[in-house]
Amino acid sequence: MTTGTDVLHARCQNCKDKSCATQVLNRKELDLIFNSRYVTEVKKGTCILIEGAPASHIVYLRSGLVKEYIQKPGRHEQIIQIILPHSYLGLTSIFGNNVNQFSYSAVTDLLLCYIEVEVFTRLIKNNGKFAFEILSSQGRDSLNSFHRFIDQSHKRIYGRIAEILIYFGKVIFSNNKFQVPLTRNEIADMVGTSRESAGRIFSKFRAEGIIEVQGRNIIINDMDRLEKISRYG
Repeated sequence: MTTGTDVLHARCQNCKDKSCATQVLNRKELDLIFNSRYVTEVKKGTCILIEGAPASHIVYLRSGLVKEYIQKPGRHEQIIQIILPHSYLGLTSIFGNNVNQFSYSAVTDLLLCYIEVEVFTRLIKNNGKFAFEILSSQGRDSLNSFHRFIDQSHKRIYGRIAEILIYFGKVIFSNNKFQVPLTRNEIADMVGTSRESAGRIFSKFRAEGIIEVQGRNIIINDMDRLEKISRYG
């Protein structure tokens, strides 16, 4: 992984981790970002942005995984999605009331670029292609989250757990073998059940040979069956 030290003094036009949006910026616009950004490494478990706090920066995720969530009564979290590298965190604050609408925490170690909101907003206003890429990305993420929540609301817990395993395997890791990035409590919160219920369903999938579990490592042996459970569960 590229380190914060490696990129601290590197100019944005030489960055190998550009988003689709920054690829349409000219040199002057990239220098504007460079002069306002702050690059840092963040350890797993660190809270990056807090729901309800004033929004001073947009955060670009260069590497690692982040969970986006809202805090529910009783100290429970409702996890909205797992965010992949080359994404922006906190975009909803620009189109809302200048406060963070969600919280974001590091699921793995991260490399981040903090960009001042004023600079980011200026680029959106002055560069239509940049604005289009940002809005397209935001729209896709919002629609995906919306459809996932609607689907979950019509499923029993059996189908919800199947869906989350498919989500990890196909969307997050693009591999049937992966290390679960969340705790059992977080998985339970993500699908709206208790840790005990989630654990029982994992055990059932394992007993039926649908998955193998080795600590936090999971192998999906029967994706077709898992998809049927997700579809009809």
